Amino acid sequence: MNAPLLSFRDVHFGYRRGRPVLRQVSFDLPPGRITAIVGPNGVGKTTLLYLALGWLTAWSGEILLDGRPLSGYGRLERGRRMALVPQSENTPFDYTVFEYVLLGRAPHLPPLGTPSRNDQAIAWQALERVGLTALAGQPVPQLSSGERQLMLLARAVVQTPRLLLLDEPTAHLDLHNKARLLDLLRRLRADGVTLLMTNHEPDVVLALADEVILMENGQPPQAGPLDRLFTAEHLSRIYRLPVRLVEVDGRKQVLWT
Repeated sequence: MNAPLLSFRDVHFGYRRGRPVLRQVSFDLPPGRITAIVGPNGVGKTTLLYLALGWLTAWSGEILLDGRPLSGYGRLERGRRMALVPQSENTPFDYTVFEYVLLGRAPHLPPLGTPSRNDQAIAWQALERVGLTALAGQPVPQLSSGERQLMLLARAVVQTPRLLLLDEPTAHLDLHNKARLLDLLRRLRADGVTLLMTNHEPDVVLALADEVILMENGQPPQAGPLDRLFTAEHLSRIYRLPVRLVEVDGRKQVLWT
């Protein structure tokens, strides 16, 4: 079995002393797989992503990237290995879509360096991949929420990360763009990229994830294969309402009342 790309070892964290958000978080992230973080609002799903990125520092425990303590990586080195697709992002300047996506090459540039023709080609290929080449010259503020989400994915892809973190990546997408995004994420997995995402949509998790991390208020998370942990019993417990898993046309779906 391949060594884990990312590991949490008994990690504790909170924003205020005495009020922990995450307790006893331990898991190994298998490389080349899609792992979904699932749980109700307020359990620390996005916080877990920020800890993985090194944007937050754990109270205790250890986070390892490629077997090395995350604290031993510099900011640019982390940026060459990991990228984030946030739920949303403020853009204070009127960048064009192409210019904004090109910002993803920053961790690969020398100090005060400017993007090369190769960097620009990588950015254009990312726009092609997400289907936004027709909007390359359009100012970012003019995009719809769904188009922005695809642009954020393109910018993350331009970083050429080994680990891609996504915070509710399907939240703003219509059905057509959601299907396109799921296909893109599957292709990234096929290319060897490891994905860790938060998601509130059980059907998306069932369609995409190989592994899950179940998070519940006041309890250590459970991590493991989708088919073992993503069950009606576990979902009913963490969401505190009756949940059923049914099969429709050969695919599992989640029903709740």
